[in-house]
Amino acid sequence: MSISRLFHTLRWLPARQLAALVLQRVQPVFERPERFAARRAPADPGVRWSLDPRMAPTGPHDPERLRAGQFTFLNRTEDLGWPPRWDDVTVPRLWLYNLHYFEFLGSLPYQSGRELVLDWIASHPLARGHAGWEPYPTSLRLFSWCGWLFGVHRTQADEDRELRALVWPSIWLQVEWLARHLETHLRGNHLLENAAALAFCGACFGGPGDAWMRRGLAWLDRELPEQILADGVHFERSPMYHARVVHVLGMLETTRAPELVERVAELLGRTRTALARLCHPDGEIALLNDAAFGIAPEPGDLLDESPPEGVFALRDAGYYGARAAGHYIVCDAAPIGPDYLLGHAHGDLLSFELSLAGRRVVVDAGVHGYDGDPLRAWCRSTRAHNTVEIGGEDQCEFWGVFRVARRGRPRDVVWTTPSDGFRLSAWHDGYERLPGRPRHAREFRWYRDGVLLVRDRVSASRPVAAVSRLHLHPECVIEEVSVRRARIRHPGGVFRVAFDGDGELAVEASTYCPEFGRRVDNRALVFTPRDRVTDFGFCIAHGGGDVSYTLASGAQVQARRYPW
Repeated sequence: MSISRLFHTLRWLPARQLAALVLQRVQPVFERPERFAARRAPADPGVRWSLDPRMAPTGPHDPERLRAGQFTFLNRTEDLGWPPRWDDVTVPRLWLYNLHYFEFLGSLPYQSGRELVLDWIASHPLARGHAGWEPYPTSLRLFSWCGWLFGVHRTQADEDRELRALVWPSIWLQVEWLARHLETHLRGNHLLENAAALAFCGACFGGPGDAWMRRGLAWLDRELPEQILADGVHFERSPMYHARVVHVLGMLETTRAPELVERVAELLGRTRTALARLCHPDGEIALLNDAAFGIAPEPGDLLDESPPEGVFALRDAGYYGARAAGHYIVCDAAPIGPDYLLGHAHGDLLSFELSLAGRRVVVDAGVHGYDGDPLRAWCRSTRAHNTVEIGGEDQCEFWGVFRVARRGRPRDVVWTTPSDGFRLSAWHDGYERLPGRPRHAREFRWYRDGVLLVRDRVSASRPVAAVSRLHLHPECVIEEVSVRRARIRHPGGVFRVAFDGDGELAVEASTYCPEFGRRVDNRALVFTPRDRVTDFGFCIAHGGGDVSYTLASGAQVQARRYPW
């Protein structure tokens, strides 16, 4: 880490966030968690909501395996016993957080879930270093406990005096601790989850719940207008976290608390519409920025209807695309995230994902994991995305696990919608920090019958080396490849790729990470222009017919011309 890199990372943080970062590091030195935990909880005020049980947490966990002590998160199974070892130091921190989320409660019958809740209270007290008491796991656990105990099992929990005598003091302590440790140093989805958990518990209980509700509402009123863009997309621009936000807003709505319903009802409409736009024909999210399957609730559980056909422009987020006849494309002309919060950003400026005949064919890298996982750096890199890499460098200065120093931005985005598809053009300045101050400009021309034309231009004051990549889904089989063309078969049929420009086409190994903890080998088409070549591009065409492509006139596919 250089001083320059640190400066370009911190310069974007507002003063209050910098102060919160300092406090977050200093606070543990002076506070005494055990003393805080010794406070006496007020009398149980009783549950005051009527929660819709359909929104209670459910998970794909096998109750028999859980009872056998086998817990699976992030595609990793650990035998922790029953009840589990809540502080197992042999597992990654992120995996341990998932254990403390308690989102597996929906898979368990009442008595089994009750046993785990009570064991957690007895075995995992508030203490320095206990993962379950960090703000984010606490927030998600409060949703899980309150939704499951006082939504799904409201009658049993109300009649269970032993449970109530132990659960209420624990919930009170968790909320009070959370209220004093809101993640204002991170902000973004973490702070939104904190605020929502306060309001959710405030809707559940009377007495102290009134103060929790006021505190939660104050933060929601501050964060929601900034975090939910006008087009409905969450401002971190990760479809995975966006789906989580849709779920959280839905949980707040099902409390039926008027002050929450009036704040989230309109937002739910916008965020659900945006989520539908960001899903492929297979029903799963596009893997833009940090995104993976199996973390947020399934889109089908969050959406009321199927995604609409036609072109779409999520202009505030910077995502553009189309859906028709089983084909789907989403193009990324988006900022990589809010400047003060780029932990989930990737080097994917002017990249795209594509499905043909209902199957993914051109894919994003996804995200593998944190905790020092070397694939974390790969998944964020420009090399792992369907865009142009210059000088062997990333579009942005990624460092550490979540940090970004100098970063690129899309410029001069132009979107038009001719009757047969769309046209999108933009350039970005992410490489201007390199010698020669290179720029990459890209134009997309999409035809609704499954033909995509892409034209790239690299400009610089000195020669630079550029590489264009197309990462293929693991189900794709490259049947033919030549100097500038490839024929590829996939479960939905066949498509052709043709490049134009003075250069050579090759195939290289790649890695696809559609889920945390899961990596799949795949292949990438790699076009390398020769020295001083600044204009190049490619055509992707659904179907088995021959394809010819020139930058000047477009593509000829099966005797039909697709002009620019």
